[in-house]
Amino acid sequence: MRDGEAMLKPHLLRMEEPGMTEEWSRVRARLQAEVGDVEYRTWLKQVVFAGIAGDEVTVVLPTRFLRDWVNKEYGALLAALWQEENPAIRRVEFRTAAAARGAAPDLAEPTPALAVPAPTPARTENAAALDQRFTFETFVVGKPNEFAYACARRVAESPATAGFNPLFLYGGVGLGKTHLMHAIAWELSAKRGGQPVSVAYMSAEKFMYRFINALRSQSTLEFKNELRSVDVLMIDDLQFLIGKDNTQEEFFHTFNALVDAGKQIVISADKSPSDLSGLEDRLRTRLGCGMVADLHATTFELRYSILDAKAQRAGVEVPAKVIEFLARKITSNNRELEGALNRLVAHANLFNRNLTMETAHEVLHDVLKAHDRKVSIQEIQKRVSEHFNIRIAEMSSARRARNIARPRQVAMYLAKQLTSKSLPDIGRHFGDRDHTTVMHAVSRVTELIGTDAAFAEDVDLLRRMLET
Repeated sequence: MRDGEAMLKPHLLRMEEPGMTEEWSRVRARLQAEVGDVEYRTWLKQVVFAGIAGDEVTVVLPTRFLRDWVNKEYGALLAALWQEENPAIRRVEFRTAAAARGAAPDLAEPTPALAVPAPTPARTENAAALDQRFTFETFVVGKPNEFAYACARRVAESPATAGFNPLFLYGGVGLGKTHLMHAIAWELSAKRGGQPVSVAYMSAEKFMYRFINALRSQSTLEFKNELRSVDVLMIDDLQFLIGKDNTQEEFFHTFNALVDAGKQIVISADKSPSDLSGLEDRLRTRLGCGMVADLHATTFELRYSILDAKAQRAGVEVPAKVIEFLARKITSNNRELEGALNRLVAHANLFNRNLTMETAHEVLHDVLKAHDRKVSIQEIQKRVSEHFNIRIAEMSSARRARNIARPRQVAMYLAKQLTSKSLPDIGRHFGDRDHTTVMHAVSRVTELIGTDAAFAEDVDLLRRMLET
């Protein structure tokens, strides 16, 4: 075992049964995939599997601080993953291990065991897969995700409304698709009065595994009846079904049966239905017949709000300049952004240090290095075109009208400042223009920056947007 597991001598826990360590390895692998590498290394790498007693798993961490933090932030997720791996597991208990010079760890101080949410009339057994942190209240709304958020709210308030069935959410990794799906499920399960709402949530991978198991055990009828009896079916990461023709076929029939019966379907994927090449045409057509909402890459303002909200929920005071620094430097996805903040907070607590810019650079040097921006000319053209409200095709056109030529010059100037491309290379990206044209553009924009304050502010804003 890794990470000091060999030192543990858990008391009254069963570890001798075949497959237990394999189960833990699979749970840990899924945990790492769920939270991301940075967050996993910071908080979860030191979680040690101690054993199983009855329906309870015990895991151990080296300090009380880590035990309490991991229990609070990741307990529900770990419990859900264990229950999916082994349905007999109902609880996860977190303990500390005081291992000194090979002594047996002290397991005498358990935290309250975290129980997997039990099934209720308002949701199916798949509720164990829901993360208690992912609610509408904890979702930070900004321009890149406000439409998707509004659609998710609408479905949660009134499932199977015309025009919103199915609801298809798409976007890159860590932008909030899964958060919104869990939020819908929690909102529906919390409704009081009227008829209970049954919700089935699972990943596309889990759907496929369950379908294959049903085929092997000759219980496909039970599988079909179970899924087609729910009020709301939620399938996460649909792109996993690409190339799985038989599973696609079954999903298509399940989809049709539920929609025809007036039941709600919510789907997420990394691309829009029309861009999911590899899915059957009839399935892509049906997926696009409801409401399709995308979650765009986060803006600086949204990333700042996410970090600020997380710090407030954790009760940690983080200087505004540190939050601003993280929001500008880590732009890939929200999971990595929050993981970086968690890592900073952990370092400050473990070593009793204040959170400063110096601390941020020191603790996150590897993360920051990985996020050094490499801006492309295409990205510059796109951003400048959007800013000046012109078509991106105008960057390569022969038009010389001032409202076209000036943005084109700005884009050339920024390409010279932010990329390592030569002047001829830059010219080729702007309709095969000569390098002297690029030189003139750079000279003209430099001159205007020195004489026109409003223009200088525009260029500076574009530069900062591209650098973050």
